[in-house]
Amino acid sequence: MLLDTNIVIYACKPEGQELAVLTSHPNAAVASVIWIESLGYKSIQPEEELAIRGVLSAIMTYPLDEEVIQRAIQLRQQKSMKLGDAIIAATALEYGVPLVTRNEGDFKHIAGLQIINPFAEQTL
Repeated sequence: MLLDTNIVIYACKPEGQELAVLTSHPNAAVASVIWIESLGYKSIQPEEELAIRGVLSAIMTYPLDEEVIQRAIQLRQQKSMKLGDAIIAATALEYGVPLVTRNEGDFKHIAGLQIINPFAEQTL
């Protein structure tokens, strides 16, 4: 399963401990752009950065390879979307894994993309 940025960030907050089952799952992974999205904002606090780095270092990161790049281009040509979201969706599609996100609306238009919203699901 591919974790979206919001899942990683929420899991690192004290109130997000129930999401630790996702970040510690043996099949958990992230797209390479998640590192940039989750760590690359100005107001990140040192303890938050440490927690996010810990989570990201413990799970697999899928690379931004040629197949993912080409799929992201296709997705953006089909419908206007943020570059990061296109890379995340393309990564999930190329590796054949579901995307775990709270932001279903950003991805629901993408054919073939399985979305899991742990905030809407009864069971993880």
